[in-house]
Amino acid sequence: MKPLKAIIVDDEPLAINILKNYSDQIQELQLERTFTNAVEASLYQQSHPVDLIFLDINMPRLNGLEFMKTVQKDTMVVITTAYKEYAVKSYELEAIDYLLKPFPFSRFMQTVNRAIALRCGKYAPAPESNIEKDKESIFVKVDKKRIQKIYLDQIMVVESLKDYIRIRTADTSYIVHTTLGSFTEELPATKFIRIHRSYSVSIDKVEAVEGNMLHIGNERYTIGRSYLSEVKERILDGQFM
Repeated sequence: MKPLKAIIVDDEPLAINILKNYSDQIQELQLERTFTNAVEASLYQQSHPVDLIFLDINMPRLNGLEFMKTVQKDTMVVITTAYKEYAVKSYELEAIDYLLKPFPFSRFMQTVNRAIALRCGKYAPAPESNIEKDKESIFVKVDKKRIQKIYLDQIMVVESLKDYIRIRTADTSYIVHTTLGSFTEELPATKFIRIHRSYSVSIDKVEAVEGNMLHIGNERYTIGRSYLSEVKERILDGQFM
């Protein structure tokens, strides 16, 4: 089977780089071009037919929903956006999937598999939880221009870097100009806990407690002496104390 020919249309270079990196890992996907505006992409796809378009919505001059009306009939469109409110409209315009930024590689892979199945004429239901309406999230400023949405259930560890913090998820990390104390106060106390002067963690992501160490993912984190009693009480729920 020939690879799916794809283009990316997004006015954020970082978003393009992430999608490009994801695409490069999938043999069945052939990335033809990337575009930072929909006008150029519209002109390109009229003379260069593609199978799949990864499309942002909020772009200057011609937004993603307007662009979809120019797409050739047999071309599949996947919306990639930080905004969930356009989901219904995008499906009315026959988008095959709706990816809410930030999304992990595994979710991207689900979408590509769906596109492959659709091209082969097989039934391919959209992956579950396309639009997670009730999912808690927080917006953080990650550079001078970009405000990033992060779902709270994706956060594993928040690390202090003096006047900055590093928010770690399973797939990526974000540097934010704030203090660990201030940021931790914004998080729900039932789901996150300060374990050290340098770390706050998601309680649900703790896999094991070993002495004064927590295991999260493939890493171990020290529990500060002054935090030890409260951390064990909350994480172990009073057991093994």
